[in-house]
Amino acid sequence: MRSLLVTGGAGFIGANFVRHWLDGHPGGTLIVLDALTYAGNEASLTGLEGRRGYSFVRGDIGDEALVDDLLGRHQLNTIVHFAAESHVDRSITGPDEFVRTNVVGTHVLLKCARSAWQANGTWLPGARFHHVSTDEVYGSLRTGEPAFTEHSQYNPNSPYAASKAGSDHLVRAYHHTYGMPVTTSHCSNNYGPYQFPEKLIPLMLVHALSGETLPVYGRGENVRDWLFVEDHCRGLSLVIEHGRSGERYNIGGNTEWRNIDIVRHLCALLDERFRADAGLRARYPRCPASRGEKVETLIRFVTDRPGHDWRYALDATKIRDQLGFRPAETFASGMAATVQWYLDNESWWRSILDGSYRKRA
Repeated sequence: MRSLLVTGGAGFIGANFVRHWLDGHPGGTLIVLDALTYAGNEASLTGLEGRRGYSFVRGDIGDEALVDDLLGRHQLNTIVHFAAESHVDRSITGPDEFVRTNVVGTHVLLKCARSAWQANGTWLPGARFHHVSTDEVYGSLRTGEPAFTEHSQYNPNSPYAASKAGSDHLVRAYHHTYGMPVTTSHCSNNYGPYQFPEKLIPLMLVHALSGETLPVYGRGENVRDWLFVEDHCRGLSLVIEHGRSGERYNIGGNTEWRNIDIVRHLCALLDERFRADAGLRARYPRCPASRGEKVETLIRFVTDRPGHDWRYALDATKIRDQLGFRPAETFASGMAATVQWYLDNESWWRSILDGSYRKRA
């Protein structure tokens, strides 16, 4: 049975993965290590406190003594590494923290894993270091170009993407130099419950509910491949349990949308929900839909992001053919579920907007 250290487990994808893994592996050990920086929210793990084998530790992946202690004391044989600074805009204005966390922090984890799992040149049976990467390390695609495969050349364009590429190369180097059992996955844009409201979909959603402007970069024509977070978690579990050591796997949604079309789709969903629900109209009186107006009237085009990549798309043939992965959610069903979750969990995102979630940390 795998015993996991999940770094960044209080973040968006990490928290969803922790819940997914615990549901599918009752009775195992899972330790979350998270520094609770601005995007980490322990409230995303609410309800797990009493689960047997689960515990939360607040700490930094760069703290070598702490990581050594956790791996040894709990006899953990698997690291699932989510912890990262991940917002492109923030990496443009302040890249230092991205290098420290994403590159140096990953190296600390690799050193600690090697110390805990290797003895006299032999690796602990069943050990696995799984590194969660991004499609952004591959760079940008032009319209009509084929999607990125696992053999595509790295071409990162933002400080965030460059820092993730650096961590990818360190993981690969530890496999080829020391024989460490590793896997790496690259995912397309995730969306779903517990996503911090600085990313496109939750940002537009909470702005719309509050009647605030919906800022769209450029003309909104940049294209992304979208993946519902629960589907991503299923793909990660398949790679961790059945993926071949030393291999990389693209986990994509095969669902490309322009940013402006995403925003308009979300606006139309809210229009429909508000028409059918007087309670929503009462809860969110500032939303245009509460007055029978279209939410998309809030859309405003703003100055484009510096170096904004035009298009991302992943070819997920390998994980489909080798591990049997296919997304279960369509974009329509995933978006409907996402909107419903945010409507049902207003206290979660309100605490982020007013900053009170940081006081709990």
